[in-house]
Amino acid sequence: MTRSDEEAVSRFVERFAAEMTEAGMQRMASRVFAALLASETASLTSAELAEQLRISPAAVSGAVRYLTHVGMVAREREPGTRRERYVLHNEIWYETFTRRDQILTRWEKVLRDGADTLGPDTAAGARTAETADFFAFLQEEMALMLERWKERKAAKAAQD
Repeated sequence: MTRSDEEAVSRFVERFAAEMTEAGMQRMASRVFAALLASETASLTSAELAEQLRISPAAVSGAVRYLTHVGMVAREREPGTRRERYVLHNEIWYETFTRRDQILTRWEKVLRDGADTLGPDTAAGARTAETADFFAFLQEEMALMLERWKERKAAKAAQD
């Protein structure tokens, strides 16, 4: 890769990381995730991440801890060494939205219980019930959307 290619990749990594940070993800976690996404193998060592992003090993460690906690990155031991590589999961976005669907299911249940507790004839109960209905709607739509994604991906693979 030429120097200008490396600079272009670096600009992409920082730009995408800034977008994820703006959406609420931790800044260093965003940068580490974007660097992994942009790497050819979807995996890098701590030293490679620190060098590429010009950050400390401690910053890499904190970012990786967050990313593994939320299930976006896995740690893998390099065969024959004590070094770990940080790897993006296959189908990261599909898995992320599937997990989000599970969270919405739990929230919907708690909201339905809350609506019952608050009472259907109260403004708080009605508002909480509407929020539960919204999450139920999101779940239904998400399931349909994820199924369409699998079909689209399979059709594209058949074309290639």
